[in-house]
Amino acid sequence: MDHSYRAVLQEHDGNTHSLDRGRGKPFPPPDPVPQVIPADAPTRIYAFVDDLFFLAKITETARKLGVKVEFVKTEKDVFERMGEEGNDKPSLIIVDLNNLNAKPLTVIPKLKSKLKKDTNILGFVSHVQGELKLKATEAGCDVVLPRSAFSQNLAQLLRRHAVQEEELPEHKQPN
Repeated sequence: MDHSYRAVLQEHDGNTHSLDRGRGKPFPPPDPVPQVIPADAPTRIYAFVDDLFFLAKITETARKLGVKVEFVKTEKDVFERMGEEGNDKPSLIIVDLNNLNAKPLTVIPKLKSKLKKDTNILGFVSHVQGELKLKATEAGCDVVLPRSAFSQNLAQLLRRHAVQEEELPEHKQPN
């Protein structure tokens, strides 16, 4: 008998989920309820992504977290959306380094020069493209992740960059 389903349904502590109902083991926790994003909420995250897999993954993760992510095609789009005075600077710009339409190695230095340290630029690339990773770092990308690590850490990345710095709780200084 094939018991491969058990590996999929196991919790971290080894308990199985809904298939073990009769043995008093818990059901899996429900998916979090998607947050409603106000239409007038400022965009803190922009993404130069046209790969349908990552487009869908980012969109779905952002929806579940209640985070506003805007997909852009050019650096001009980013600056137009920031407003006339540039007060609404993004905290994160995600760049698919394989997005040839966006010309990432040309766009990254332009973004970095105008946004300075106010904005982190995160690129992602196939793990075998070491040379492209190096070029992106030289161009001004703050972090370059393999696609797998980007996918795995997407929720944490979006959550971290979605809030304004003023919204973060103050850390108490030790006396």
